[in-house]
Amino acid sequence: MPRPRPTCAGRVRAAGAGTPDTPFDWEIVDRRSPYLFDTTGPESDWNTHITDVKSRTVPVPVDLTALLDQVEERLATLVADEPLAALRAAAALERLTQRVATDAAYSVDAVAQPPWHTIAQALGISEKAALSRLTRYTLRY
Repeated sequence: MPRPRPTCAGRVRAAGAGTPDTPFDWEIVDRRSPYLFDTTGPESDWNTHITDVKSRTVPVPVDLTALLDQVEERLATLVADEPLAALRAAAALERLTQRVATDAAYSVDAVAQPPWHTIAQALGISEKAALSRLTRYTLRY
């Protein structure tokens, strides 16, 4: 039995702005190369949505972003040169991020007690995902 094919490319429905879907005309889509289909419309909608979401999130300090980029670059090199050392470093980072996430989750809850929609917006995720994430962070210990 053949798999069902999508009939349209859904557009992002952010901030209550519903836009129509972009229909797929399967007569013009090469079945052997569907990845060649022009998706610039939906991709543009997605990029606009991501830009909008990022503009409403809490920014990570520039110096920390730069430091994280350096750590990522160094770890990528370490993976190629010394994979076991990279695994030890990754384990250390996991422990560090778990502690920080737990402390931050407790601080958000104890200090400000913002509503879930505010937390979700600040993190750039849905309310359900924010609740799940903070619950997971606080239940670790």
